[in-house]
Amino acid sequence: MREALSGREHELSAIAFFVLGVLIGLAVYVRLAGPVGRGTDTALGCIIGMARYALPLISIAVGVALLRGDQAPSRMKLILGWGGMVLAALGLLHILRGPDAYTGVDALGGAGGWVGAAVGQTLSALIGAIGASLVFVALALGSLLLISNMGLTTMIEAVGRALSRMFGGVGASLRQVMTPSERDDHDSKHDVEHDENDVVDPFLIDDRSAGIDPDDMAPENMTPDDVEPEMSDPDVSDDEDEEPAPKPARRPRTTKVDEPHTQGRLDTPPSVPSEWVLPAANLLSRSGKQAIDDAEISARGRLLEESLRSHGVDVTLKGRTVGPTVTRYELELHPGVKVARVTSLQKDIAYAMAATDVRILAPIPGESLIGIEVPNRARQLVSLGDLMGSAEAKLATHPLDVAIGKDIVITNDDVVAIGVGIRSTEDRARLPHLLTQPVTNPKKAANALSWAVREMERRYDLLFEMGYRDITGYNAAFDRGEIQVEKGADTVAERMYFIVVVVDELNDLMMVAARDVEESITRIAQKARAVGIHLIVATQRPSVNVITGVIKANVPARAAYSVSSQTDSRVILDQVGAEKLVGKGDMLLLPGNSSVAQRIQGCWVEEEEVRKVVAHWRKQAPEVTYVKGVEGDEPAAGSPAGMSITDSYSDDDDDETLLKAAMELVVRSQLGSTSMLQRKLKVGFARAGRIMDLLEERGVVGPSVGSKAREVLMTVEEFEALG
Repeated sequence: MREALSGREHELSAIAFFVLGVLIGLAVYVRLAGPVGRGTDTALGCIIGMARYALPLISIAVGVALLRGDQAPSRMKLILGWGGMVLAALGLLHILRGPDAYTGVDALGGAGGWVGAAVGQTLSALIGAIGASLVFVALALGSLLLISNMGLTTMIEAVGRALSRMFGGVGASLRQVMTPSERDDHDSKHDVEHDENDVVDPFLIDDRSAGIDPDDMAPENMTPDDVEPEMSDPDVSDDEDEEPAPKPARRPRTTKVDEPHTQGRLDTPPSVPSEWVLPAANLLSRSGKQAIDDAEISARGRLLEESLRSHGVDVTLKGRTVGPTVTRYELELHPGVKVARVTSLQKDIAYAMAATDVRILAPIPGESLIGIEVPNRARQLVSLGDLMGSAEAKLATHPLDVAIGKDIVITNDDVVAIGVGIRSTEDRARLPHLLTQPVTNPKKAANALSWAVREMERRYDLLFEMGYRDITGYNAAFDRGEIQVEKGADTVAERMYFIVVVVDELNDLMMVAARDVEESITRIAQKARAVGIHLIVATQRPSVNVITGVIKANVPARAAYSVSSQTDSRVILDQVGAEKLVGKGDMLLLPGNSSVAQRIQGCWVEEEEVRKVVAHWRKQAPEVTYVKGVEGDEPAAGSPAGMSITDSYSDDDDDETLLKAAMELVVRSQLGSTSMLQRKLKVGFARAGRIMDLLEERGVVGPSVGSKAREVLMTVEEFEALG
């Protein structure tokens, strides 16, 4: 019998509690449960009095908790919490309106019943009715903390916010029913009180710009074209006879995110709209609620426990955490069992669980438990729409906050870019494809990184002159109108944008200009965050030649997808674990503020979703003028002979300037060495070899003789005669 019901105990118990709650409800609410129901109603009235009306709801709530598969500690909290709440309610009912415990069945049924009489009358006799009431109120409050799983201060704050909203709504309703003259009188009195007292109530701060819920940006059936910008009529005045109010120091440009804006060097032309409208949340599809087979999860947990015991490792399953890709089983070791015995059984555990591989956290950080992550047989789809509609996304306020994925308790460049594009307007964050067209030529991409370095240095010079530490303090002062530039100064005060530089394949750049790319990435990673320039670097080849030690040491946060070996995992994360991932967005994220990698299932973004978000912004700014100099139109500091990186790596084989510099080095030193050209001209090995081949074609050096330097055929006098 027990084997037949194995794995279904929670579901069967949940059904039983559902049926019991309905039957008790029929008995006590509508008296439609027959003679048994009438007897049940009378018996419950005698025992618990008025609390019998809450019993059906409690029974159904217990069924819901069982059906959801809440952990045992959570169920115990609910049982203790509801038990204490019912006991406190029965005691208070008896004290407030209860008769003597032996008065009669009907009288007890209208109060707290025999249970209420027992606890209420006993406690009242000991400490009095007032003292007993205080004890029962304290018991009810403690029970509420257990039920809600909230702290006392958090609960008080929540109650305060609820009361504030409630009384605020009453005040708004009263203002609506006032006549216009009454509202004017009320407002004038309110203004007079402010002038006399000169005290601002912190609860009267206007919160209209507190932010916009992504779900409220547009109704589900509304398209972005239907969203009308809110306009104010400048010709309407409340009172023409009154003295005009002082002119504000700065009037910010109106945006949906309430962020002031001013024209700067990186601005788009004035043809852009005066008000940016964020994309509607319904542009991103959602995966919907996906059912979890609790019976299968429980059965696999017991299988894991039995498998370890069969190898002589005594453990107790303490809990489980179900994620979209893996389930983490939390095990407690019995006294005398070493952690190393569990980690040594990794292959045996994978065999017993019929899994491709398992990942062991020994121990779980901050807990005396061993975590074993086992891949789910049925994986859940995580979409970007799910993440953008989550509570965490609604609480995020920074324009560069992006949704990476769903953790166990896919990111790619598209996910990050669309995450920024759906939450931030162009006057708050700028991506490279908004500053310039996507740079697909690796030689020009190297110069784009050099441009980012120059922009970083320009911003630091501006912060130094204005006396601010970072972009946050500078922008805040700029919005308040505190940034003042002396007349005739070369400095131009402007509001700084956030710039995101995305390198889609680092290996491609390192093959062309390793030295310059490494230097630019290192400098951006070291210093650029303070001035609002952020860098995302991706590669499919995690080797030490691509992800160098200098680059890795300066990148604060790293993420790894499934890799083929422990060596690749160490290159990315400085620890093993990425080789245990199962692919398709399964990743390990190593944030900058922790040394413990988090397992995350990245979200899926369809190509159609990307097109919709991009099309939304194109409608608001059809004509785009790109910033000049990003791809090499302006000289790059430090390049040979004042040339940009693009020029020094041009496809034109007859680049006379660079070729002449190489020719002079070779002829005057009488050394035809490729490594010398690398050092002196600061070029890569491939480019230096190509230059040497060109010198051979022009008769400057002889043919290659293996590892030896080439023979120089031209004398210094012949070179000077060429002019």
